[in-house]
Amino acid sequence: MSQPIYKRVLLKASGEALMGSQGFGIDVTVADRIASDIAAAREMGVEVGVVVGGGNIFRGVAVASKGGDRVTGDHMGMLGTIINALALATSLRKLDIDTVVLSAISMPEICESFSQRATLYHLSLGRVVIFAGGTGNPFFTTDSAAALRAAEMGAEAIFKGTQVDGIYSADPKKFPDAERFEHLTHSQVLEKGLAVMDVAAVALARENSIPIVVFSIHEKGGFAEILTGGGRKTIVSDN
Repeated sequence: MSQPIYKRVLLKASGEALMGSQGFGIDVTVADRIASDIAAAREMGVEVGVVVGGGNIFRGVAVASKGGDRVTGDHMGMLGTIINALALATSLRKLDIDTVVLSAISMPEICESFSQRATLYHLSLGRVVIFAGGTGNPFFTTDSAAALRAAEMGAEAIFKGTQVDGIYSADPKKFPDAERFEHLTHSQVLEKGLAVMDVAAVALARENSIPIVVFSIHEKGGFAEILTGGGRKTIVSDN
C-alpha cells in the first residue's frame, strides 16, 4: 500500500453530496460510500476530521432571501449539518470505524460538544471526528467552519470534496471550455474570485498555511488515492 503524504487532514463534504441523485435529504448509499473512502484513509494511518454542510436539508440564506431573519435561518442550517453528521457517523460505525460527533451547538442528549481539547483527545485514540453545527455562529458558512476546525486540529491539509475534479475558471458543466487549474496559491484563488470556498475560509487557510486540495467527492476511492499523491485534483498552497 502506498504511503500517505498527509498524516492528519480535514475533509469538507457538501450536504448536496449526500443527496446523491435525490432532490432532498440523505441517500444512505452515498453516505456509505463516503464512509468507505474515509475508512480507507484510516486504514493508511491518516487521522481524519470531517465537516459536512447542510444544503441538502436547509440553507439559512434561503430564509433571508425571502425577508426572514438570517440568524434564525442560519441556526436552522446548523441543525441540518448535525443531521448529516449523525448520518455519516452511522455509516462509519457500520464499518466498525470508531467515530465521534462534536457539535458547536450544545446538545448533550445527541452528541458531544466541540472543544479543541476533545478533538485532539479523540484523534489521539484513532477516532474519526465529525464536526457538526458549523462554527456555532450565524453568518459563517461550513467552509469557514472547515478552515477553522482544520486550524484547531492541526490538519496538514483541507480536502474539499466537490462536484468536479478540481478548480476551474468557470463551471465546467455550463462552460466546457473552462480552464482547469493544477495549482494555485491562496491569493490567486481570492484575486480570481474562484468560488471553491468562501473568502473567509480561503483567507483563514492562508493565514495558517494550510493547503486546500480540491477533488471530486463522487469518485469512489478518490480520497485515498489523492492522499498518496495520485488522482485528479487542484492544490491550493503557497509553496
